[in-house]
Amino acid sequence: MSATPSETPPVDEIRFERDREGHLARVTIDRPAVLNALDTKATSRLNDIWSEIESDRDIRAVVVTGGGPRAFCTGADMSADAAPKTGLEYWADLDPNGFGGLGLRTTLDVPVIARVNGYALGGGMEMVLGCDIVIAAEHAQFGLSEPRVGRIPLDGGVFQLLHRLPHTQAMGLLLTGRRAPAAELHRMGLVNEVAAEGELDATVERWVDDVLACAPTSLRAIKQMVQRAGHLPPREAHAMRLPALTAALDSEDGAEGVRAFREKRRPQWPGR
Repeated sequence: MSATPSETPPVDEIRFERDREGHLARVTIDRPAVLNALDTKATSRLNDIWSEIESDRDIRAVVVTGGGPRAFCTGADMSADAAPKTGLEYWADLDPNGFGGLGLRTTLDVPVIARVNGYALGGGMEMVLGCDIVIAAEHAQFGLSEPRVGRIPLDGGVFQLLHRLPHTQAMGLLLTGRRAPAAELHRMGLVNEVAAEGELDATVERWVDDVLACAPTSLRAIKQMVQRAGHLPPREAHAMRLPALTAALDSEDGAEGVRAFREKRRPQWPGR
């Protein structure tokens, strides 16, 4: 018996799943009809997910990606509202955590891997800049395309790019709004690895394996140090006593790592 329209379950446009015994979170933007562009509802859901991940100590890594074969995310869904916001209205409502709640987020202490399966444009590129590790399909394209529609990359794009790249490379992308292929972004250093056709999932899982092989408390400490002290001169950063660093230095993970090394076996991380 076929379902009537009222009985058809709603499509979850932002999927949040867990595997690897609950230690890996997978976040998928599944709005392929608009190339995974985000509207207000999808953005709110993403912010809720990042907050949930922040509070769940069992989650040790995150993979964020787009649904379908064409796009990771193409930024804001400008077709969602009959009367789109003006530039000033958009600026007034900026999320302090950046586009998709991720582009400028500094409180997410677990490693985030971007699985870039297609276009990462505008806000989608800003989300990529908020990730720690970026794995891209050969056909993926990146760009801060806002100037081409009379807008500005306000959700982390301008300053994140200047922080990550030499001035002329960053300005070459910012002042043209052009799309750059994955291979070019790899040469620039913004992409960790370009996966051959058909190998994207295998490549991402290899990186996930390497991340999960490390002590969760160590990774939280490293990421917190980078996010909260990475902008400081090395000597000042070295003097900071951050909560995750203190916890890692006095953790069960630390004791297990030394024990496993001496016993010549793989460690079984308690995660605390």
